[in-house]
Amino acid sequence: MSDDQEIRFARLERAPAYKNVSEAILKDIIDGRLTVGNRLPSENKLAEQFGVHRSTVREGIRLLEETGVLRREFGKRLVVSRPSYGSVGNQISRAMIMHEVTFRELWETIMAIEPATAALAARRRTAEDLDRIADNITRTRAALNDNKAIVALDIEFHSLVAQACANRAIVLAREALTQLFYPAFKAVLTGVEVAGTRLLAAHEAIAQAIADSDVETTRKWMERHINDFRKGYEMSGFDIDCSVEAPAKEK
Repeated sequence: MSDDQEIRFARLERAPAYKNVSEAILKDIIDGRLTVGNRLPSENKLAEQFGVHRSTVREGIRLLEETGVLRREFGKRLVVSRPSYGSVGNQISRAMIMHEVTFRELWETIMAIEPATAALAARRRTAEDLDRIADNITRTRAALNDNKAIVALDIEFHSLVAQACANRAIVLAREALTQLFYPAFKAVLTGVEVAGTRLLAAHEAIAQAIADSDVETTRKWMERHINDFRKGYEMSGFDIDCSVEAPAKEK
């Protein structure tokens, strides 16, 4: 490049002030300077400390409240909180929808995660875990003619198995999959007559294997169960290559 040739740089983009506020608070939380249960100063004091308007602070705080990192105590004081599994799942599921992830991709991911999760549950389950799973199966058996209830109970069953594996990383990682994949099973229940019965039989076999601490049988039954989901989608005419979408709200 010759000396007289002009060098040009891209224009610098400044993040909005409210994002800077949000990121500064979040950094202190992640770094451990602020921990769960700590109270934050008032919005007025935060505005003074950051050197911004109160409205800027309020908007930055709103971002952190939406992600579950902050909550209002008694409707006023801001407190550092631990995001719930559901709020984490909401964020990831929205990203999956925007990236046009397909049901086939979800199924492939679930096929990798759920058998491993169940195998861990067979190793680590407690008596309380077994009681909760057994109660779910009892309620599933009584609700075989209620497709809406079966879907909710199926989601609950897989969540209970995940809780029994005693691995928070797995529970967090699979939350978005649960929110997007299992609710769509309603299409299978209405299109395949034996779907509910097969689901119950699989749940019973998985629960028994977990109770017996039989890791390999648990893994194999969960693999068979997740394979049944795909077969059910195909039999009901559901297109698993379509993009996922947010579950419709029940009326």
